[in-house]
Amino acid sequence: MEDVYKSCPVLENDRYILTFVSMEDAPDLLKVYSDERSVPLFNSDNCHGDRFYYRTLDRMEEAIQFWIMEYEKKRYVRWTIFGKEKEEVVGTIELFHRDSTDYFNDCGLLRLDLRSDYERKEVITDILSLVIRNTWEGFHCQFIATKAVKEAGIRIEALNQLGFSPTDYKLIGHDGTEYGDYFVLTKTQE
Repeated sequence: MEDVYKSCPVLENDRYILTFVSMEDAPDLLKVYSDERSVPLFNSDNCHGDRFYYRTLDRMEEAIQFWIMEYEKKRYVRWTIFGKEKEEVVGTIELFHRDSTDYFNDCGLLRLDLRSDYERKEVITDILSLVIRNTWEGFHCQFIATKAVKEAGIRIEALNQLGFSPTDYKLIGHDGTEYGDYFVLTKTQE
């Protein structure tokens, strides 16, 4: 795979297409980020207090601008998830290589934000299967980590099915805050 920061890959299977986030996605993404049932499942760890709950198109566009700027700085990739069946945007995935002094060093940190009506086991496994196989080479990591809070039972089932295991290790934020509820997948488990 080419350097993801030179050319963001399009990832696709028979149900979903993942493309680099764009301003044209804003109206559909607002449906995701204004969904009060989804927000508690989002991973906002280490995001300077942003919970990713947006109620206006302007605020959604600001977030997209920020995501694009962070990509240009080579900090992370944020893909839009397009569902082929209903021809609509259903969420985003963020992924980046994390180097740190805590357990989550040399890690591909993955954030999956889905609209609540797509928070289903088969949807999550379908989308993550597409991303996982491209993570090792694209993000040069030894393992993938993603957060799933206890209330996200369906997501946890999907992660278990994909070979992820819960860990008691805490991710240490830039300000020293400890974050838990992480699941990890190593290359050998895939």
